[in-house]
Amino acid sequence: MAETITLLHGAEIPRIGAGTWPLNDADAERVVADALAAGYRLIDTAQAYGNELGVGRGLKAAGVERGDVFVTSKFNKQWHGREKVAEAVRRSLDTLGLDYLDLFLIHWPNPAHDKYVEAWEGLVALLEAGTVRAIGTSNFKPAHLERIIAATGVAPDVNQIQLSPASTRAAARAFHAEHGIVTESWSPIGGQGVRVLDLPVVGEIARQTGRTGAQVVLRWHLQTGLLPIPKSADPQRLRENLDVFGFELTEEQMTALSALDQGESAVVDSDVFGH
Repeated sequence: MAETITLLHGAEIPRIGAGTWPLNDADAERVVADALAAGYRLIDTAQAYGNELGVGRGLKAAGVERGDVFVTSKFNKQWHGREKVAEAVRRSLDTLGLDYLDLFLIHWPNPAHDKYVEAWEGLVALLEAGTVRAIGTSNFKPAHLERIIAATGVAPDVNQIQLSPASTRAAARAFHAEHGIVTESWSPIGGQGVRVLDLPVVGEIARQTGRTGAQVVLRWHLQTGLLPIPKSADPQRLRENLDVFGFELTEEQMTALSALDQGESAVVDSDVFGH
């Protein structure tokens, strides 16, 4: 069994996952089956990716016991409402061909729409009903999280945010730690915005450790206490990205990577963008 983290509401989530954006159904089916064969036990998708059908087929093709795989999906602002969230999860479950989700996330807060508190209330109800094993948010800032916690008394198990050495999100991580929220990193090796793997510091540490640049950056996430979800459609890179538990970065190497931080300018602003 892969290394796991115990979430606020008791579920065990693997320390690293396989992302599926922007794969289509056919590619997602192949990549999910490859990822599970390589040893991944956390698969991340979303309604907005348009590949839940392929992800579900990949889960079946891999032949891994359902209870051994942690499946995450996310829903859009059209489902922001207490009753609407129940319909959103039914749609995801039907498309994926599953009886339950391990984790369901509000994909973006969409503050201009201003329905994310009601969406969170709907997720809390799903958790209480047992339809999902854990609930969370994606792209929420501390101010958004404060609102939903104040309204319900329930903190998310996970907040999935854009995070890499190019944007270390210190304020968000501190808020998460204070409330027991696990920080999941999307674009963990800098797939959007800054090309982290092209930075000389990453290349130098890769040479020092005899690892790939991606392995170095993913190890930085793990040692920082984060849960990265890298995406690769290449079977060899899938295996390499998972092979990050057999070495450690030194304090000096960790500091050098964290010093690449460019602040919030390197990430998508979730007060402006969303779907």
